[in-house]
Amino acid sequence: MFYGFHAGAAAIPGCRVEHVLEDIQSLNRRAIERGDLEITAVSAHAFARLGDRYAVMRCGASMGQGYGPVVVARENRSLHSLAGKPVAVPGPLTTAALLLAIECPGALPVQVRFDRIPAAVRDGVAEAGVIIHESQLTYGDEGLVKVTDFGELWRDRESLPLPLGLDVVRRDLGPERMHAASDGFLASIHYALAHEDDALRYALGFGRGLDLERGRRFVRMYVNDLTLDLGDLGRKALERLYALAAKAGSIPGPPALDVV
Repeated sequence: MFYGFHAGAAAIPGCRVEHVLEDIQSLNRRAIERGDLEITAVSAHAFARLGDRYAVMRCGASMGQGYGPVVVARENRSLHSLAGKPVAVPGPLTTAALLLAIECPGALPVQVRFDRIPAAVRDGVAEAGVIIHESQLTYGDEGLVKVTDFGELWRDRESLPLPLGLDVVRRDLGPERMHAASDGFLASIHYALAHEDDALRYALGFGRGLDLERGRRFVRMYVNDLTLDLGDLGRKALERLYALAAKAGSIPGPPALDVV
């Protein structure tokens, strides 16, 4: 996402781009409580509370096509057996937490930092956990087993990609700057894809223990055609997610969904 800017191959005319590195739950809270970042990544869940202040950039979305947050446990069990049980989630505003509320509303969410969820499950702090990021590739190393992959469930039931994260731009920048920001980030993504190994090495410098090939596998899970352009399919997937979330009472209602 950011590598093209780092390499000097992408820019937003008239703007200085500063990289702010925080975990997704922190970015969600910052956008909702402060709104000080002109452009930020947020979870699809958090955007339900941001549509009045931010618009969705057409590029940069994380859409799982058969992949998504994975529910893991210490032993084989069904998702519905987790009703009434503590389940670790990586923050109340993450899409992982929203999916748990939609698919297993009786589960009792326990907030755990995303990179500590496998250990929380392994050590019995929670009966299960919803894992995101690198843990989706490494949970087996902790002796954990998959209960369900929300991306697989979504694909099989909805025949849609699963919206997870979005890049958004603040509305008060005005249409011209909003579109310029989107164009700049698209150029940065194209450059990173054309220089994959260099971009991966740069990104893994901020990562948490993945080697190059595992990093490549993870990126290819979530960087796809919809990352370059959300399009009608991505919008339809977002609309479906928000409809289910509103029905479950997890969000007040579908947000304004303007794409730039």
